[in-house]
Amino acid sequence: MNSIQCAHATDVIVPAPSSASLPASLILLLATGAGLAAAALYYSQPMLGVLGADIGASARAVGFVPTLTQLGYALGILLLVPLGDRYDRCRIIVIKAAVLCAALLVAAAAPGIGMLLAASLVIGIAATMAQDIVPAAATLAPEAHRGKIVGTVMTGLLLGILLSRVVSGFVAEHFGWRAMFIAAAASIALIGAAAWRGLPRFRPTMHLAYGALLGSLARLWQRHGALRRATLSQGLLSVGFSAFWSTLAVMLHGEPFHLGSAAAGAFGLAGAAGALAAPIAGRLADRRGPGRVARLGAGLVIVSFGVMALSPLLAPHARLGLLVASAIGFDLGVQATLIAHQTIVYGIEPAARSRLNAVLFTGMFIGMAVGSALGALALAQWGWMGVTALATASAVGALIVDSH
Repeated sequence: MNSIQCAHATDVIVPAPSSASLPASLILLLATGAGLAAAALYYSQPMLGVLGADIGASARAVGFVPTLTQLGYALGILLLVPLGDRYDRCRIIVIKAAVLCAALLVAAAAPGIGMLLAASLVIGIAATMAQDIVPAAATLAPEAHRGKIVGTVMTGLLLGILLSRVVSGFVAEHFGWRAMFIAAAASIALIGAAAWRGLPRFRPTMHLAYGALLGSLARLWQRHGALRRATLSQGLLSVGFSAFWSTLAVMLHGEPFHLGSAAAGAFGLAGAAGALAAPIAGRLADRRGPGRVARLGAGLVIVSFGVMALSPLLAPHARLGLLVASAIGFDLGVQATLIAHQTIVYGIEPAARSRLNAVLFTGMFIGMAVGSALGALALAQWGWMGVTALATASAVGALIVDSH
């Protein structure tokens, strides 16, 4: 497939025939860009203690850094990602890369908490370039290989999330927290330059004004039952996913484990299983149908959360082993279901892929927020078994939605 340079072309590249696939270099660019953009959301989390002491900010004030980053991401998904259907996605990706690079440099130079909080909000908004890259991959991919290619790009995105905390913790400890933000800015600058040279231009698929563009999100929701089912199911799975991860550190800190935050962070390595499984889930979606993959993924999540009910019967070491196995299992299930739902959504209305993606991920992040709140409540009222019951019930709800 002939490459049309974003910097110079005036027309969109013609997708490859259904029997062909994308060049490996282009897939690598898309996967790396998605991963580095998503990673920018999480670099700050392991550095908060060092960061707060360095700029003289309280723990409460520093806690707003990741909060504003996530809020910016949610706002960006809802308000900016739909623009991918209205304007050239290549240019949107390049512009967001420039803004994200600048925001990371401002964070690195921030003399106090005020500037850092403002930069964090902008980092979250601009990091939504990851959600422009995924629909771009779906658009470029031939239909016969769409699930596989989207799964590969999602692997990059998920590995970026997984490795960001490990990398930032190491860099902050050895070179300082400001160095991490500078390195992140450099990586985004390189991706922006590569995208400008390596991505084709994308012809807009509609020409609505901005207000009408956002209003069309509601019409897409009303028009497509498959979109509603995919969004609701992924949102329900996100409730359990977020409830687990938002309460794990508190649970491990208490009886009988008495483990610190480093141990809870190590559990995040279980996410590698989900990241590596994404292309497999994509291939299965291509061959067996995304609906079947979504149901299998939800079923795996149910089993993985359900077996945690056995924890009180086991010795502490065996309980930790069960937690690790369950974390691997439900992460596999959640990520496989996400790939399946994306494959379903991207096939609904090709001209509206950015808006469909915005609806899906807005529902997912709403589920994350609800899960975090309900997980904390469940842990306080009923202990870890309450969290397990909440996560299992939400996964059962997702399977019911996917079965209709």
